[in-house]
Amino acid sequence: MAYAMVVLTFYDLGLYFAHNAKRFSCLASVLFFFVASSSFTYPEAISLNISFVSDFNESENESENYYTSDTLAVSEGESDAVLAEIVEVDPSIMTSPDAVASEYEEATDAQISSEDIDFDDIEEESIEELNASENKEFSADDWNLILVNKQHPIPEDYSFPLADINSTMKCDERVIAPLKAMLKAASDDGIKLVICSPYRDSDRQEGLFARKIAYYMDAGLSYMDAYNMSSQAVTVPGSSEHQIGLAFDIVTGDYYELDEGFGDTPEGQWLANNSYKYGFVVRYLQGKENITSIEYEPWHFRYVGTAAATIMHDENLCLEEFWDNYLYD
Repeated sequence: MAYAMVVLTFYDLGLYFAHNAKRFSCLASVLFFFVASSSFTYPEAISLNISFVSDFNESENESENYYTSDTLAVSEGESDAVLAEIVEVDPSIMTSPDAVASEYEEATDAQISSEDIDFDDIEEESIEELNASENKEFSADDWNLILVNKQHPIPEDYSFPLADINSTMKCDERVIAPLKAMLKAASDDGIKLVICSPYRDSDRQEGLFARKIAYYMDAGLSYMDAYNMSSQAVTVPGSSEHQIGLAFDIVTGDYYELDEGFGDTPEGQWLANNSYKYGFVVRYLQGKENITSIEYEPWHFRYVGTAAATIMHDENLCLEEFWDNYLYD
């Protein structure tokens, strides 16, 4: 009797699924397309030439608004525009140079010269002392190793000491010394670096994201499509490393574009080969897109501390992999 009941049960289930094959096929298709189109999965739209850039755009008349290692001078104001992408799928949403330039927000023209900045605390001896004092035992509670991405938004109770790089640019206070040391070392080697996007507060990030959604909706996309496209170009508010003062977009005076080409410039190669010595890493590595959910960004640098940065550089690890290998039990 037991054997007969088991056979009949499986027989009835088989008939049920057979008689409802179309219904279950439709349900599976809906679930598949929902997951595939979710902004929290890796966007296959990379083939559309979408660039996962942050908030910098350069034009010929706006070349003064940077913190540079060449002059070690910083201008008043932060370049916080989003470089518009050219989407090849639908010609109706192709962008023009004027449309791209219109997203740039004008900055003021006051500057701080190198004579106004004290570099006494970034001599090599100071950096060596900083490296020697760094804890080599990694912990998930280390401020410099906090993991921020779409799956790990910034904790609501997270706080950090915010300090000025200059009168308008800010970052985590604990990063200023190694940041300036890296800029000084680059300058000594003849490498001209430009910081174009340090800390951004939540209001700024939300404004950039909302503006990008409106931009795509004006181009004819629905809200959901515009949201998905925007999340591939601008980090979702609450999930941006710029909001915790540990991330910097760095370019050069000779190459302003935030694209993969920066990695082939002498400046991009110098950073890739030397930034770890000062605790910085290329946050979104080439070949790690399926892990980070972000396209290769040779201009986006994140501070993690020299000990972690050295390991990540030597083993070619992104921060997610570092967590898996060194922080998770």
